[in-house]
Amino acid sequence: MKTQYHLAAQGLAAFGLAALPLAVQAQTATAEETDTVALNPMVVTATLAPRTADETLSSVTVLDEATLRRQDPTSVTDLLRGQPGVDVTTNGSFGKNSSVYLRGTGNESAVLMIDGIRLRSATAGGAAWHYLDPRMFERAEIVRGPRGSLYGADAVGGVVQLFTHETEEGGPHPSVSVGGGSFNTQRYSAGFSGSGGGTRYSFAGSHFITDGTPVRRDGEDKGYDNTSALARIAHTFDGGAEVGMLALRGRGGNEYDGGEMDFVQQVAGVYAELPVTETWRSRLTLSESRDELDDHVEATQWGPASTSVFDTRTQTVRWQNTLGFGMHELVAGAEYSEDRVSGTTDHEVSSRDNTAVFAQGLLDFSPFAVQAALRYDDNEAYGDEVTGSLALGYDLDGFHTLRASYGTAFRAPTFNDLFWPNSGNPELNPETSETVEVGVRGQYRRWYWDLAAYQSDLDDMIAWAPTETGLWAPQNIAEARIRGVELSGGVDIDDWTLAAALSWTDPENRSGLNAGKRIQRRASQSARFDVDRELGEWSLGGSWVLQGYRYNDAANENRIGGFGLVNLRAGWQFAPLWSARLTVENALDKEYATARFANGDDYLNAGRAAFVSVHFGQ
Repeated sequence: MKTQYHLAAQGLAAFGLAALPLAVQAQTATAEETDTVALNPMVVTATLAPRTADETLSSVTVLDEATLRRQDPTSVTDLLRGQPGVDVTTNGSFGKNSSVYLRGTGNESAVLMIDGIRLRSATAGGAAWHYLDPRMFERAEIVRGPRGSLYGADAVGGVVQLFTHETEEGGPHPSVSVGGGSFNTQRYSAGFSGSGGGTRYSFAGSHFITDGTPVRRDGEDKGYDNTSALARIAHTFDGGAEVGMLALRGRGGNEYDGGEMDFVQQVAGVYAELPVTETWRSRLTLSESRDELDDHVEATQWGPASTSVFDTRTQTVRWQNTLGFGMHELVAGAEYSEDRVSGTTDHEVSSRDNTAVFAQGLLDFSPFAVQAALRYDDNEAYGDEVTGSLALGYDLDGFHTLRASYGTAFRAPTFNDLFWPNSGNPELNPETSETVEVGVRGQYRRWYWDLAAYQSDLDDMIAWAPTETGLWAPQNIAEARIRGVELSGGVDIDDWTLAAALSWTDPENRSGLNAGKRIQRRASQSARFDVDRELGEWSLGGSWVLQGYRYNDAANENRIGGFGLVNLRAGWQFAPLWSARLTVENALDKEYATARFANGDDYLNAGRAAFVSVHFGQ
């Protein structure tokens, strides 16, 4: 892996050298060209209010509609892998269990939002990233660093927010996509959207099915299917008030080694927004998310076939107010949510509620900027928590911004942590963290770069370990320190689009027998390079993703080797509104794994896979 890492460093240096002449050319671009720049996009996840990437005073990555169209990934995790500060592990390809680690924290410490609605499992903790169809989304925002003061529990490593497709003007505008490829994979989607008379609407559906690939050497193919539907409607009245609704549902089946699962992932919400005054907007949102799983285990020599049901439902009421004071802005509100679990496992407690209030000040004393936030959570199951953050920014000139921040966050114990029969520990405290970060961003007309360094100290980490009775149970016994550096950049000029990211993470366990060891299943080094070129009606591109080795166990005795992946893509606009795309994932047919079975076998990912699709619509 040392060779791959040196190659990554050389590649990043080459990227910088290649970008230099482009940057010089970009600096002489006209003002009209500047208006079209997409490298400093608006971000809403970082501050709950629209801010350009450099104004957020955060480490952010935005994957826009053009990026998603070009890469046309089969999984959301393929899109996230190798992005700055993001590590992904999977138990195979195509719907198999996946974890997303933001800055070395656990999958339970990364919050997933879909159009402002949180989706997770309250029993297992974390989100089921692998059950989301990327074609249902047109944009992703990755905010790294603690966001407990804005989002409450579990935003220790950061927040990923996926946005569904925006409504197009006029219409209705239809769209259709048909494709397929390796492993007998088939992909279909259709939808239409439009607006008129103050009403905007968007409807879409998709279906994905594949025979899959083996998840262990010499094993059988493990299939996966997913059918998703989306509906969005909003209406804006003459006075500026707005009401709307969203519903997104995905369901399907997923085979794994030893059984299969039936799943449902769903978010739904309604909102009303009112301009109380010219400088005060108030928004009320009622939402519900569902994570449902039926796990069918095959009969073995150790026991008969069985079925386990895990259903999670979270209902939330959120009231958010945004007030403007000249160059300054205040965001304040309250939130009430209730988690409910049901299924074949008889938890001692099946519901819990959480009440929160929060406030954030966004102050602009140009060239200085200050962002301060505070949140109070009162949870029925584990008590109250106060989280806060403070970020300072300074514009060195018109192109460079320094930033420094401090933030706290916590991870809530899950229902399994607290109430799993015979093993749960209702006395658990939430994990808590403190993070310090410094960074600098260079934002130019046609390119940008961003450098950040951080350290997170985590206390009361929730770890499952064997007890004196031999049962495994969760305890607040671990501490950890995570340090890291992230360097990223991008160029968008003429017909070229380039992006690069290099991450170094040191996630260290600092207590118990494994003190000084790397936290399991985390890679400490990763790099990603994306290059795309428009050639008239054609487009060509590719991605190179490298990840260093990791350990499958806390004692760091079971090492999983690093790897490098090459993904290729091409597009052809062969008629107005018509296009065709070809993607080749893992083009070099690399055999790689990011996790292992308990017996030491690798969870194998798919080898070379080619997919072709034809699209109609804007």
